[in-house]
Amino acid sequence: MYCVQKMKRLIVVAAFAATLLLSGTALAGKSVRFVNVGWTGVTVKTELGVNILRSLGYDAENLLVSVPIAYKAMSMNEADVFLGNWMPSMQSIAQQFFDDGSVVNLVANMTGAKYTLAVPAYVQEAGLKDFSDIAKYADKLDHKIYGIEEGNDGNEIIQAMIDKDMFGLGGFELVPSSEAGMLAQVQDAVREKRWIVFLGWAPHSMNERIDMRYLTGSTAETFGGNDGTATVYTNVRAGFPQEMPNVTRFLKNFTFPVSMMNQIMTEMSKSDNLGTEKAGLQWVKRHPEIYRPWFEGVTTADGKPALPAFEKRLAEVE
Repeated sequence: MYCVQKMKRLIVVAAFAATLLLSGTALAGKSVRFVNVGWTGVTVKTELGVNILRSLGYDAENLLVSVPIAYKAMSMNEADVFLGNWMPSMQSIAQQFFDDGSVVNLVANMTGAKYTLAVPAYVQEAGLKDFSDIAKYADKLDHKIYGIEEGNDGNEIIQAMIDKDMFGLGGFELVPSSEAGMLAQVQDAVREKRWIVFLGWAPHSMNERIDMRYLTGSTAETFGGNDGTATVYTNVRAGFPQEMPNVTRFLKNFTFPVSMMNQIMTEMSKSDNLGTEKAGLQWVKRHPEIYRPWFEGVTTADGKPALPAFEKRLAEVE
């Protein structure tokens, strides 16, 4: 089974690399290849980064992959930047690449995030408050914990908890899905007042759309010893800072308050027509106090001041 899974991963990586080569994004020079795992917050940040770098004269691209493929691609010089390294939960996937020097943990781009198991408020009020409480209510939960896409670090943590029978979860099943699919399942459960345990995080509009509570009891072996409080980092492939010092300077400045992402995602949840790119740009346009520090010491690709170039792009945003 391990060999089959390894072969599948190699095939996916090879196909991803071939796609990059065919699209021309693997060319050296002014190209910046972002990898994005499809989570709403990471997508907003990535789309902002792509728009900013394009306004500065770079050929920037947003490539959708899974978390393991994101790291494999960066380690193979098939991708350059990842804005969604959630730590400590992603350590099991990312640390090996940091250790071998193929991926660089560049800068913390958001502090005070959250990433751990959650339940609807009525479930917590009925007694399920801590990781150690989950097994007590196995029947009410149908012996299931809901995660997001397969291969995700949060899913791996949940599966390890089950495999090791941590907190008595040996009889539980992990139900993987997309972010949207999982949240649809949670919202269906809430409407029917059914019990459900799911992978939750902040920033995200789920915190506004669902009356939810994060469980206590996370450990260093699971989502971290501080009840799932997380820091999100920007990672780049080895050699990128030396090859692209101006872009690297921008990336070090490119940080986000949690409140920014919560507000953007909440605005998106209120409109069926507001995508990640437009939502991010509209919010940024209203908050020059946030975006102007991103351009300190940064120039366009041809050496001109960066801030006027981006503000020219912002002027086009309605």
